[in-house]
Amino acid sequence: MIPKVTKLLDLSQPIYHICPGWPTYKLTNVTYEAMFALQGYNAERIDMNSHTGTHLDAPFHFFENWYNRDKMPLEDFQGRGIVLDLRKIKTMAIEPKHLKALDGKIRKDDILLLYTGWAQKRGFNKEYLYEWPYITKAAADWMVKQGIRCVCIDGLSAGGWPEGTGAPPHFVLLSHNVVIIEEVYMDEQLLEEEEWYIIGFPLKLQGFGGSPCRVVAMQFATE
Repeated sequence: MIPKVTKLLDLSQPIYHICPGWPTYKLTNVTYEAMFALQGYNAERIDMNSHTGTHLDAPFHFFENWYNRDKMPLEDFQGRGIVLDLRKIKTMAIEPKHLKALDGKIRKDDILLLYTGWAQKRGFNKEYLYEWPYITKAAADWMVKQGIRCVCIDGLSAGGWPEGTGAPPHFVLLSHNVVIIEEVYMDEQLLEEEEWYIIGFPLKLQGFGGSPCRVVAMQFATE
């Protein structure tokens, strides 16, 4: 019997014309190839980087001969999710000491959601585009040791903007087939439950190192 979904949260940031994105990438551009007033229907064209909005990083993003998006198994994009509230840390760098609250709670193949409060800052401002909390190499090593399946973060990237902070967590996590999902929308509703069932399926883009995702958190009926 298929369990009934009792709660469903959308954890995805919207993609739209000139939406915020990685500072060095070309801005998203949306145009109409058909308009209802002229052709009787609407059809849109979108020009965007695959790492825009809520999106997944595949190993091919940082490793030339590793898995690209369409080679990753569907099992990688779903599982038990645990939320860690990091809104009160006073540093951009997320270190292993900030993850101590997960001791005894995290399991192999879990999806870890790092809730830093950055989703609410989304916009063209210095704080959102350059100063988000990021995963350090040491924290990434800790996550790998826990055997997690995926890590989600609400900032622009798992790595940071400051020089030397961007690549290391990607190298560690992706080389161990830990899925990274960035710009995930998180708010206080996630703290209402101890665990969630998380799904974040990407588009089936062949040969890509990343893809937009529609990430959702679910609760199921227990009876």
